[in-house]
Amino acid sequence: MANIDDILRDLRTRRDELKVRIHLGSQEAQDEWHRLEERWNEFAAKAHVEDSAEGISSALGLLKEELVRGYERVRNAL
Repeated sequence: MANIDDILRDLRTRRDELKVRIHLGSQEAQDEWHRLEERWNEFAAKAHVEDSAEGISSALGLLKEELVRGYERVRNAL
């Protein structure tokens, strides 16, 4: 898995770009955004807790992929 700081930077960039456009999107995109914001808060809170532990790293990898796919769904809906 990539460096946790790189992952956070990548996700933060994707999130910030969409955040600017989301208010113009469909209700479906807005609902997805709100769900992703909850997952983002979870990810950001856990990201540096134990980034070297294998279990945490694996769980963060799955959560990262969920966020990336979700951000792509919102982008495509806009």
